[in-house]
Amino acid sequence: MDVIEISKVLSNKTRVNILKWLKNPEVNFPPHQDIDHFDDGVCVGYIQDKTGLSQSTVSTYLNSMQNADLVIPTRHGKWTYYKRNEAVIQTYIEALKNEL
Repeated sequence: MDVIEISKVLSNKTRVNILKWLKNPEVNFPPHQDIDHFDDGVCVGYIQDKTGLSQSTVSTYLNSMQNADLVIPTRHGKWTYYKRNEAVIQTYIEALKNEL
């Protein structure tokens, strides 16, 4: 876990919002059509719709979040679903408490 890299990712309001929305996906996103749960996260299309940004921008954001280990991707056929990596988020918060 790299505090600096995660802080860079979190310096963007939309990426922070994505993490907030993924904290309670049942509240923030419509039900999935193909699966009836959010166990594997939220489909990129739903995240894109909520942000109002282009698919390429959202993919770039999710990729940077994945590289910082803030989200975990899961493939279902041609679709990728993302959920928060709670362990890394908690480690980051603890590191901030201890180091600052």
